[in-house]
Amino acid sequence: MRELVAGLAAAAVLLTGCGPPPAGTPTAPTSPTGTATQASPGTPSPATTAPVQSLETAYERVISQVLPSIVQITTSVGLGSGVVFDTNGHIVTNAHVIGEAKEMTVTIATGGSPRKARLVRSFPAGDLAVIKVDRPDGLRPATFGDSAKLRVGQIVLAMGNPLGFSGSVTDGIVSALGRTVSEPQDPGSPGATIAGAIQTSASINPGNSGGALVDLSGHVIGIPTLAATDPTFGGGAAPGIGFAIPSNTATDIARQIVTHGRVTNSHRAALGIRGSTVIGADGRPSGVGVATVEPNGAAARAGIRPGDVIVSINGKDTPTIAVLTETITTFRPGDRIRVGVRTNGDTETVTVTLGELQAN
Repeated sequence: MRELVAGLAAAAVLLTGCGPPPAGTPTAPTSPTGTATQASPGTPSPATTAPVQSLETAYERVISQVLPSIVQITTSVGLGSGVVFDTNGHIVTNAHVIGEAKEMTVTIATGGSPRKARLVRSFPAGDLAVIKVDRPDGLRPATFGDSAKLRVGQIVLAMGNPLGFSGSVTDGIVSALGRTVSEPQDPGSPGATIAGAIQTSASINPGNSGGALVDLSGHVIGIPTLAATDPTFGGGAAPGIGFAIPSNTATDIARQIVTHGRVTNSHRAALGIRGSTVIGADGRPSGVGVATVEPNGAAARAGIRPGDVIVSINGKDTPTIAVLTETITTFRPGDRIRVGVRTNGDTETVTVTLGELQAN
């Protein structure tokens, strides 16, 4: 699980449902003969227990169906989760789970001895990777669903190995769709920006990364990746705010890696620069300093050079590298955008035709 620092404003929490029932509350249910029935104190009525039992049954069915497809991935520096992709032993996970490791061990969530695995390919820009188990016998591929059909409010389960507790399950709902979130950078991961992320209230803890976000049909509809943190509470987790990579994105990238050994089409736009946030005289972020420009890339063709500072995209300020990267993910390769560039104190606007983000 990666932590996403979210600037959360203070908010009031409204509590309801603790008082007596309002006027007009339906009277006690009647029997088929029309006689009013009275439930014994402490005894749930059939109308109450039936939906609960139905939901419990759905949970149990989904967990028994999907959990055998979830694995724990252990490297020399940590652990995470993965989802069995096919019968050949391919497993899809997060790139930050693998880090710089080329070899790792895999343990099925339902038990068994660890198996050796190796990295097939990592796609850090999208925080996805595929590994392959040497001995694939007994691995059960998961069924991946269509994340484009998700609806806010759907019940989902997050399955993985949080804090090393193998085969753990948490529940929640799809809280929002289409989020764009950026991960922090560290030595094992250059960071990534995820477009179209699924926001969920299902708990996502360290070790959940690379696991499965599952709907009640037993379909994997996302790969849990990020959990928000609240800086106002010392960087602790912000409860109920987690993010997952949509299954359509994960399966597209995984198929490319399995078929070609690399990502051949990221479907993502690229500006073609590497840079970092520039701090202005007032101590605040003031733009993105261009460190390097990709030869013959989008920025180079538009005349952007190392040392320039990018301050806006289509009139929207880009004070930090995170904002710039997130903004670029909203466009497609081939789109034309207006880029505000500051050179030697003077600012001009240049037109850039975006290229395609290439895998490393």
